[in-house]
Amino acid sequence: MQNSNLDSKKRIIFILAVVSIVWIILCIRVGIIQLIEGDKWKERSEKQQYASRSITAGRGTIYDTSGEIVLAKSSTVETVTVNPVNISLENKEKVASILSQIFGLDYEKVLKKVKRNSSIETIIKRVDKEKTDELRKWIEENNMYSGINIDEDTKRYYPYSTLASHVIGFVGSDNQGLDGIEAKYNKILTGENGSISKMLDAKGNNIGDSGEAYNESNQGNNLVLTIDMNIQAIVEKYLENACIENVCTDGGNVIIMNPKNGDVLAMATYPFYDLNNPYKINNEELQNIWGGLESAEKSLYLQGMWRNKAIADTYEPGSTFKLVTASASIEEKIADSDIAGAYNCSGGIEIAGTRIKCWRYYRPHGSQSLRQGLMNSCNPVFIGLGQKLGVSKYYEYLRKFGFLDKTGIDLTGEAGSIFLKEEKVGPVELATISFGQRFEVTPIQMITMVSSIANKGLYVKPRLVKQIIDPKTNEVQNIEPEYKNQVISKETAEKILSMMTSVVSEGTGKNARVQGYNVGGKTGTSEDGVNTGKYVTSFIGVAPTDDPQLTILVTLYNPTGGKGHQGGTVAAPVAGKILNEVINYLEIEPNDKEE
Repeated sequence: MQNSNLDSKKRIIFILAVVSIVWIILCIRVGIIQLIEGDKWKERSEKQQYASRSITAGRGTIYDTSGEIVLAKSSTVETVTVNPVNISLENKEKVASILSQIFGLDYEKVLKKVKRNSSIETIIKRVDKEKTDELRKWIEENNMYSGINIDEDTKRYYPYSTLASHVIGFVGSDNQGLDGIEAKYNKILTGENGSISKMLDAKGNNIGDSGEAYNESNQGNNLVLTIDMNIQAIVEKYLENACIENVCTDGGNVIIMNPKNGDVLAMATYPFYDLNNPYKINNEELQNIWGGLESAEKSLYLQGMWRNKAIADTYEPGSTFKLVTASASIEEKIADSDIAGAYNCSGGIEIAGTRIKCWRYYRPHGSQSLRQGLMNSCNPVFIGLGQKLGVSKYYEYLRKFGFLDKTGIDLTGEAGSIFLKEEKVGPVELATISFGQRFEVTPIQMITMVSSIANKGLYVKPRLVKQIIDPKTNEVQNIEPEYKNQVISKETAEKILSMMTSVVSEGTGKNARVQGYNVGGKTGTSEDGVNTGKYVTSFIGVAPTDDPQLTILVTLYNPTGGKGHQGGTVAAPVAGKILNEVINYLEIEPNDKEE
């Protein structure tokens, strides 16, 4: 009996000891959970009970100058995300398998996301609804409503594909602008993202409607460009034809401006690229070897394809720059347009021991007025004018015309000109500058110069955006034209325009004539670099010269076709064809109705 009582006591003591040990272990564990691991478990609990997903805001729409034709817009698509903490362990592989199968994704990468200890993981962005409908059907069939989300999203779409590609630019996978207007006005075009927040139970199910909060996204502002889609299409048609016909190995560009307000009506760089597929190279030869190129090489070629040569590349303007020398000379009253025999071309001129030839040195132009000198594009005439002006005065006009600064056009990547510092310019350097060689400018600087002449001598800044519109309130913010200094007087401007008209009617620019209209212009040919064997051919013009409404610059890089590389035979005909069609489109009244 005594032994039985002893055994009972031992059992009770053992049980108490075990209970005590278990209690102590539990207390220690609770202490660890609360004091040491508290933050971790709190975070995990919140991840499981609280889910928040972003709703991407639509980017603003980009319109052409009419405010009606859409050049870029955001279309509705969908994005798929998962809440890994709310997908049970036994279902993770199953979910990863169906997601990779429907959307054509790498299974291992998807599984890695599904297994992460996080509240939200993005599986795929901006997919069409027909794909997400397959997923919806699978979710319903497998009763897998917890942990998989399908949310509305936006995708950038460009209705005209390649039209104005170098102006509009494109967006990246995160809907952020990467080039062109999309990049320059990214903050204005980007809206405010919304969100969906839900409270979930322990199983990951929604806790009624009261557990969900929906914060609506706000679309970005719309932009109205100065680009006229119809003029842009005309320009691109003739630019492409010219580059192919003249075998321009380095492409070309054309700009058309309204000189009265600085509106860029068209700006095209060839070859174009597809805005809806901006990472597809536009060169057939490169397409054939693309898969074998290193990523650095691919990046280099893509950057070249996206490069807007009209603002980002510099070139020697050649004889088109004689307009600057003529303008400064008449304004400073050291020359006039129609003094007979004021200049004599003997085939060349000697400057500081260096003989600089006229392009027609073998059959000199002889006695000429300034008008005739411009019509003949005679180098010695403008070298002599440069000498009379002097370096200081010449650089003063370079500054007035904006050549020593960037234009400030509303695009990213604008380059500046390349001139010698004023104090380093000697007699020979001044001579070459006077007829447009041994320095470099951008096409946008050149057309801004001629627009200033066409605008009665008043400098007007080029612009590409004229309105910003709030899509909710329809409130319009107008971006006003920006006028700067009076570069030359109205009287000087009229004389230059008159001489430019003679260049087209009787001089080197004959191929730019438009029947029934007074068109003014100047041709140019220059070397593309030193001893490269490459040339840049160009034509700069105004139409009509009695009431300028259009200025144009055609620049073709290294034409190697049968027509040669002279501005009068290669670039001027392109300008004439473009102006003829644009003038008719704008219904500009002719100067000579009978003609």
